[in-house]
Amino acid sequence: MTLSRREALGAAIAMPLAAQAARAAPSAASTPVSLPDKASFATTPVAYFDSASTHPVSLGAKAAADAYLASRTLDPAASAKKPVDRAAILARFAALVNADPDEVTWVQSTTMGEQAVLRAIGFPQKRGRIVTDTLHFYASFPMYQEMAKQGVDVAWVQAREGRIPMEDMARAITPGTTLVCVSQVSTYNGFEHDLKAICDLAHAAGALVYADIIHAAGAVPVDLHGSGVDFAACATYKWLMGDFGLGFLYVRRGVADRLPRSEYGYYGFAAPGAVPGIGLSPPLTHVFPMDPPGDAPTSYMARPGALGHFGTGTYAQAIAAMLDHSLSYISALTVPAIQAHAQQLIGALREGLTAKGYAIITPPGTRTSLLTALHPDAKARLAEPLAKAQVRLSLHDHHFRIAPSVFNDERDVDRLLSALPRA
Repeated sequence: MTLSRREALGAAIAMPLAAQAARAAPSAASTPVSLPDKASFATTPVAYFDSASTHPVSLGAKAAADAYLASRTLDPAASAKKPVDRAAILARFAALVNADPDEVTWVQSTTMGEQAVLRAIGFPQKRGRIVTDTLHFYASFPMYQEMAKQGVDVAWVQAREGRIPMEDMARAITPGTTLVCVSQVSTYNGFEHDLKAICDLAHAAGALVYADIIHAAGAVPVDLHGSGVDFAACATYKWLMGDFGLGFLYVRRGVADRLPRSEYGYYGFAAPGAVPGIGLSPPLTHVFPMDPPGDAPTSYMARPGALGHFGTGTYAQAIAAMLDHSLSYISALTVPAIQAHAQQLIGALREGLTAKGYAIITPPGTRTSLLTALHPDAKARLAEPLAKAQVRLSLHDHHFRIAPSVFNDERDVDRLLSALPRA
């Protein structure tokens, strides 16, 4: 059999990652599907390449949410079902990103996690130095601009040729820097930081590091312990195949205990002597009839770790039920296999876009699940031909972003390339 140039290119890109996936994968008997996997998702006429914006919910995750909602209706048939094991879900996510379960907790979104970290460190009242870069999440830019107005020294490292050069980060992270904030994988063009190198620079200068991992977790290997990062956050509606309104916050062991407590809520405190991490065990009250006497309204202990410092109120439990399925699905496939599959398709897409004259701004050699191309008036020019071909990707004013996932195949790639006019 003779491979086409596209097939050969995709295979060459995917082979090293596929080998890594084979070493990391469980036995074939424990892996439920192979890639591409269209059967685990609803049938659709759309060639969907917008998973970096919102990942489709799998049929299994939908069934898990339906089962949870049935239990909330007090359906007698659902009442016997095993409740969602929230601690197991936190542990499963921790394993996915190489963390310990007590280092992770729930947050509403990535941005809520980032803001909780800033509050814990004392910004904007603290007049320290924050270093960030222009490939960080662009919706966070106004937050740092506003902090600069309030006296925070905010340093911006500019992208060059679609990358953030490490030497530029080194110049920006000066002694006395308080916090470095980056995205492990850029939402704009898929550039991936060497997170360990960033942390080494920052820690040498006495700074802490926050990483937005929303485009990394579930799509590329993430090693939070190995990187040394102090904080990381992500929502679940992208590569973790969950939904809006629930995400995770990681806090490196010992870091939170050195910071003033800034979040106060139901999950942060427990009855005196409660075993950390086991059950809720709310504080002991002294104000209601038949309560034991006490000198204050409650007796309590502050929980340690991420849950104690950053766990506040209740969270979206239907989404937790979805994650119970999705995290198991991702674990069974393995992230290296997911990454290898995406890279095979991105290799073909990169070749096809180049042949049509598009300027690709995702740096060569990038191994994330995003491919971005510049195109003047992209939204205005491309919306109609893509809609006519029933192809969906992320269209912006002057660029478009393609994000293949586990269900995409070569036919989807051909359909997208055929729908795009020449640049």
